[in-house]
Amino acid sequence: MDELRRASPSSVPLGTTLHAKHRRPQPISCRQADLFRELHEALPHDAICVDGVTPGGYRAIESLRLEKGYRAWGSDLTAETTPLEAGLGFAVKMDKGDFIGRDALREPADTLVSIVLEDPRAVALGSEPVRAGDEIVGRVTSGGYGYAVGASIVYAYVPVAHAAPHTQVAVDIFGDWVNGEVRAEPLYDPKGERVRA
Repeated sequence: MDELRRASPSSVPLGTTLHAKHRRPQPISCRQADLFRELHEALPHDAICVDGVTPGGYRAIESLRLEKGYRAWGSDLTAETTPLEAGLGFAVKMDKGDFIGRDALREPADTLVSIVLEDPRAVALGSEPVRAGDEIVGRVTSGGYGYAVGASIVYAYVPVAHAAPHTQVAVDIFGDWVNGEVRAEPLYDPKGERVRA
C-alpha cells in the first residue's frame, strides 16, 4: 500500500498496472493511466475496502461476466443481433400482440454459445474462427479466463445445428486450433443462488 501512495501518476507509464498488498488477504489495487490519478487522490484504499469488497479492474469484471453469461454490447450484442440469436428470448413477450420489430424475430440460423476450451491457458480475444470438424462454422465475439470456474471461456455465434451442449468445436488461438466444448449457460451459479444471496 505504501508503494501505491508513494507513486505519482507521472511515474507510472501508460498501460502499467501497480499491485499493492494490504492487510486483507490477497487484495490487489490496480491503477492505469488517468484513472490512477483520480483514484489515488479521491479514494483512499481503506475507504473502499470494507465488508470484504475489493476494487477490481475491467478484466475482473469481464471474467465475472463471461462466467455468468452476461452479454456485452458491441461484441456479443450489436444492432444487427436479435434477442433470439443472442440467447435473450426470455426477455421478449411474443404473445403480447403486435410490436415494432416483431417481424424481425424469427427462429435464428445462428445463436450465441458458451464454449469452454480444453487448454485454460489459451485465451480468445474476439474474431477468432470456430470450427466443427473441418468446417469453419462461426466467429468468437468475446473470451477470457474464468477464475471461479478455472477455465478459458469463449462466446461465439455458431449455427443452431452446432449449438447443443457437449458439441465439440475448436477455436483458432494465434494459429493453434484449441479444442473446446459448447456448454450450457451460465457456467457459474446456474441457479442464480449467489446473485440472490
